Amino acid sequence: MTSAQTFPASAPPKFARIGSPYFGIMLAFMAVVLILSNIGASKGVAIGPIITDGGFFLFPLAYILGDVISEVYGFKVARKAIVTAFALSVFASLCYWIIIALPGFDDDFGASKQAALEGALGPVPQIVLASLLAFLAGQTINAWILVKLKARTGEKTLWARLMGSSVAGEFVDTLIFCSIAASVIGITDAGTFVNYVVVGFLYKTLVEFLFVPVTAAAIGWIKKREPSYGA
Repeated sequence: MTSAQTFPASAPPKFARIGSPYFGIMLAFMAVVLILSNIGASKGVAIGPIITDGGFFLFPLAYILGDVISEVYGFKVARKAIVTAFALSVFASLCYWIIIALPGFDDDFGASKQAALEGALGPVPQIVLASLLAFLAGQTINAWILVKLKARTGEKTLWARLMGSSVAGEFVDTLIFCSIAASVIGITDAGTFVNYVVVGFLYKTLVEFLFVPVTAAAIGWIKKREPSYGA
């Protein structure tokens, strides 16, 4: 009688520990991109028939950084980066509120400056709330799917897990964000709202897909230089 064939258990996915400067640099960039995109998102933008907001060109960068962190450091570290970036974003929003509330000069210049600050930074707290809920949900789903796929495939099919996780994360993120932020930038009718959601989702996903080669190259570069990767 021949013995049953046995197969080796799949190796656990490789990750790096936090210790080198790379994680801190990426976290700082993620926080800055998020804060700037929150300010830009308070402005509605119409490019022909396309309806979007002023932060459209920045926000995908936060997801690309999230992909790199998730792939190199794992889900727990990615979750820590998401929470940290949003804590800093909430802090920035609190600073805006204090700046607006401080008494200013009574001359015409002071009044116009106050009105400009209120118009530009006043809606930001609601934008931050939209981003907080959307980014926490979207990035968490994005990181979770990416790490789960990595547990199945190991170091192979990096492009597939980057693209697959991006579709799910960006859809959840865009739907939640647009639902809360639409009224702030002046979107009130259903047709414009659908345009806002669809364009936002397709744009963010397309940007991530186009940047997959760059994201993969960045991941490979950091993996080679992280002394603890796979240890």
